[in-house]
Amino acid sequence: MLSWLRYFLIVIYLFLVGAVGILVCLARPFHPDNTRWFARIYSWGGAAILGIKIRRHNYDSLKDIGPCVYVVNHQHNFDLFICGRVVAKRTVTVGKKSLRWLPFFGQLYWLAGNVLIDRKNRKQSSATVNASTQALTSKNTSIWVFAEGTRNRGINLLPFKKGAFQMAIEAGVPVIPICVSSYVKNMDLRRLKSGVAEIRVLPPIMTDLLTSEDIANLMKQCWDTMKETIEAMDRSVYSCS
Repeated sequence: MLSWLRYFLIVIYLFLVGAVGILVCLARPFHPDNTRWFARIYSWGGAAILGIKIRRHNYDSLKDIGPCVYVVNHQHNFDLFICGRVVAKRTVTVGKKSLRWLPFFGQLYWLAGNVLIDRKNRKQSSATVNASTQALTSKNTSIWVFAEGTRNRGINLLPFKKGAFQMAIEAGVPVIPICVSSYVKNMDLRRLKSGVAEIRVLPPIMTDLLTSEDIANLMKQCWDTMKETIEAMDRSVYSCS
């Protein structure tokens, strides 16, 4: 019963924040800080509804960082309510184009200045990557990417798509891996305290001396580091569960 109540409340919360957010964003459309504010709001209320405790590590290291590409593991639609707690200033995200059809949330996502990409249209996807690269270099904006391109359900880190790493190298900005523990497979929404999600910000990986020939190595370095970190976090957080 509690789990169904939570699903109901989270949908209502998603729509309510979206409706209010649209009105706010109409006053300052596409402002690069819109995403951070509403990510925070979604996370504060959403995590409370779901009963998930969020622990942040090394978040303060993002305060003085300039434009960069954040690479994050993607587990579930609930990531909005978890990862929103660590979205930094002047950061926009890259999401699939179909998000725009979600009532209220989709329109807020677009008005907040986030990037919508059509993965089935290679030409349009390439143009979106180019526009995102330009935002990194000329608009003092950072890009948040779920580099797996799909949800892994907290089971295993999936292979990365190259778009995030291509953007970082072309713009000469660092890649900052952000790891989220496997909260999805360890939470129980039937319990009042359903679980814990740990988020760890890793040191930046510099790209200013790299070229397009280094994309594969950069992807592997980032993937290996994140996989090792997530596995260590899972052992620490859930070993006694």
